[in-house]
Amino acid sequence: MDHGQTGENVQDNVHARPEEKLTRERANTYIKQHRHEVNPAYRLEYHLMPEVGWMNDPNGFIYYHGAYHLFYQYYPYAPVWGPMHWGHAVSHDLVKWDHMPVALAPDQTYDSGGCFSGSAIIKDGKLVLMYTGHVVTGPDKDHDYQQTQNIAESNNGVDFVKSLQNPVIDLNQIPAHTSAKDFRDPKVFERNGMYYTVLGSNDTAGKGAVLLYRSADLQQWSYVNVLAQSDGTLGDNWECPDLFILDDRDVLIMSPQRMPAQGDNYRNLHSTVYMMGTLNEDQGVLEYEQYYPLDYGFDFYAPQTMEDAQGRRIMVAWMETWETDIPTQSSHKWAGAMTLPRQLLRRGERLIFQPLPEIKQYRMEGIQRNHIRMVGGEYDLGVSGDRYELHAVFKAEEARQFGLKLRIGEGEETVISYDVEQRRLCLDREHAGQGPGGERAAAVELRDGKLELHIFVDISSIEVFIQQGEQVMTARIYPGPNSTGIKAFSSGVCTLVELCKWDLRVQD
Repeated sequence: MDHGQTGENVQDNVHARPEEKLTRERANTYIKQHRHEVNPAYRLEYHLMPEVGWMNDPNGFIYYHGAYHLFYQYYPYAPVWGPMHWGHAVSHDLVKWDHMPVALAPDQTYDSGGCFSGSAIIKDGKLVLMYTGHVVTGPDKDHDYQQTQNIAESNNGVDFVKSLQNPVIDLNQIPAHTSAKDFRDPKVFERNGMYYTVLGSNDTAGKGAVLLYRSADLQQWSYVNVLAQSDGTLGDNWECPDLFILDDRDVLIMSPQRMPAQGDNYRNLHSTVYMMGTLNEDQGVLEYEQYYPLDYGFDFYAPQTMEDAQGRRIMVAWMETWETDIPTQSSHKWAGAMTLPRQLLRRGERLIFQPLPEIKQYRMEGIQRNHIRMVGGEYDLGVSGDRYELHAVFKAEEARQFGLKLRIGEGEETVISYDVEQRRLCLDREHAGQGPGGERAAAVELRDGKLELHIFVDISSIEVFIQQGEQVMTARIYPGPNSTGIKAFSSGVCTLVELCKWDLRVQD
């Protein structure tokens, strides 16, 4: 959607301060003038990415006025992290997105260093954004800063006005024994007639924490308690918390920073986890026993969820990771993308992750292969592509190892392999093209001797749903345009019971 289609005849835009209009208009003008300059080489077909510039955390994920709204951390002026704005996109099916005008820009004393991550809620028919205002307080921007919580409202879901009462949660409302600086990423929700928000923080002594606040009107907030805190194994700071109910259980998801690895799990510098338990509303504490990874790959951070009109709990995350090389930053004028939105289902005390059925409408004519007997070596499947959906079922039989090689060509390949003895699935991008290499792995049990994979490849990304969504592995990859081959392989006898492939086309 072109930015010019919004128009200025908007009821609630009249009350925006002049500086609010000015900073947003400057950003929107820059985007319009420069979005055609991005290099198309690694642009994605069916994932949300910025028109130009830098994208990170998803924010304000919500269903409003018959459409899905997704906001995001955004710096339009360069493909690097900068003073954060809120980008905005709208979709009717969570696959094809229309870019909207920038929703928030840093222009007030309480957010001069950036409009950091937050969330959205509907109140009295208005769309309300709650976000962290970041202010740099000294010469070292990485250490000298303060953070407060603020709100902005819209009557039409496009043009937002910051509250005159901001900050609505100020520095003096930060509890003792928690960080006076790291106080961010509010996820607001309503329960039993009250509004709550969870905030990411730490105890200043190396343990991440989530704080809980309560309000009757979104304006006046009171501190409740430390909702959950690291036991020493869960990182030194917690970001982007999200608390929701799924099938009568309370689920907390969050992103721990600098969490030590545990075997194959949590191998990235910063991770994502979930806990399932019971929220004690009176005490403001989440009672839980275990935690689990949300994704086992390389590039998945700051997930946020929403419930849509169908009652589905849907999660999306930033499909990158911090402090890593992103090839498109160098000369492509853009960086960052979102994962495919995933539906969350509950199976016992674990989450199941499912790609949304809406993606099926973008399938081109499918290709199917059945009962391919493999006795060792590689098997050319007679299919290829760089943006597609792939469904594969292997029967292990006597094989020691088997799997798929994708985006093959010119010495490049991305390898998904299963080791039968170790019961371990590995995603290897060491030779996937430009960008960082390495491998990630997950413990996976065969079902009746079978492994089922549901894979989405999109130019510069791959998402692997394992055993009907018990686990997912997400990665960015940057192969050359001619690396489109697809092969199966095995060490020992096994059968590729079924392989279905559909090219996916979304862009006009």
